[in-house]
This record gives sequence, structure tokens and C-alpha cells, in this order.
Amino acid sequence: MIDHVHDLHSVREATDRLLSAVAKLDNASLAEPSRLPGWTRGHILAHLARNADALVNVFEDRPMYTSAEARDADIERDAGRTLEEQLTDVRDSADRWQAVTEVPADWSRTVELRNGVTDSAARVPFRRLVEVELHHVDLGIGYELADLPAEFTAREIEFLAERWSDRPEVPPVALVATDGGSWHTGSAEGTPVTVRGTSADILGWLAGRGDKGAALTVDGGTLPALPPL
Repeated sequence: MIDHVHDLHSVREATDRLLSAVAKLDNASLAEPSRLPGWTRGHILAHLARNADALVNVFEDRPMYTSAEARDADIERDAGRTLEEQLTDVRDSADRWQAVTEVPADWSRTVELRNGVTDSAARVPFRRLVEVELHHVDLGIGYELADLPAEFTAREIEFLAERWSDRPEVPPVALVATDGGSWHTGSAEGTPVTVRGTSADILGWLAGRGDKGAALTVDGGTLPALPPL
């Protein structure tokens, strides 16, 4: 059962955690490479701010982005700003998003996101939480996959396992977390391989982060390659 009120509270907490960590950096640190290929830390912060504004658009029945090109151009435009400018923008855009979610609305309605993806309004706060938490890790400033809240990690594994389910290019996989939890993903046809590791390592593999599965053990085959997110 999706609890959007709970998820909105989690978004606020995650945003505050990220802002507190970023506030310890300096301008030079923002220009350094992040863990995402081709992006500096400044690119990630610019993306988080523009993503919050894009979700305001979604909840006010406008296109999430005017175009993919405009989205990329906005991130590139804002990536090189000072630490103070980045902090202010991430904070203010997050506040704008939270303000929109406080307007009485039908949370069961369907909204349209990027690239024609649709979802219920109630699931959007968790999508925003994913952006904040995983991109905090992507900054490479001491917040790691193992530091993510356990509830978030389990839910994101479930979300991504569902995303890769029934995909013919992904063989059947049984996921077993050594610290608790099991999931299935991939095609429904064939004998599944069993992938074991910590929840953090499983999430890293599914999300294309961390060591991308190097710490996992696989029974019954090799670790499957996943399509890009």
C-alpha cells in the first residue's frame, strides 16, 4: 500500500540530509566528476533542482519537460554555479514541489511523467525519493549504498525487480539478500539463476551503481547483464 504522506516526509528528510552534506563542500568540489559518467557534482545538483520543478509541472497538468533537449540544456546551464547558488536552488525547488503536494488533490489519479511513462500520483513522491537518495550516493561525498535507509533499499529493489520482470532480454533471476529479503525478476521462462548478496549490493546491481554486482555471488549461471535504466 503506497502511503504518499509517509513518502513525502521521507523526501523532506532525504533532501535535508543531502543539503547538509553538500553544504560542507566548496565551489571547486562541485566542479569535480561525480560517479555518473560525464557529470560533475554540479550537474547532479542542477538535475535535482530541475527534476523538482518538473514534478511541479506534472502535478499542475503540464508536460514534465518541454523536450529532452531542453531538459539537458537546463542541467548544463546550471551545472557550473557556485555552492551557494546550488544549495539555494535545490532547497527552493524542493520547497516548491512540497508546496504543490500540499494542495488538496486526487492522489489516485494517473499522471504522465517523462517519455510517456504514466503512474498514479501517489507513487510520485517515492519516485522523487529515489532521485534524491541515489543521486546523493552518486555525488561521491561519503554517502554510500549501505547508508541508505533499509526501508528505502527494500522498496527500490522491489521497484527495480518489477521493472525488469517479464523482459525477454533478462533471464529469470531469484534475488536473495543475505541481510533479509527475496525477490524475483527477469523473464518468466527458463530456470532462474540465484543472485545473493547484501541488500545494498543487490540494489547497486539493479540500479547500475556501486561495483555493479562484483560483490554478488551467482548460483546456476553468470550474473545477467541488465538494460540501461
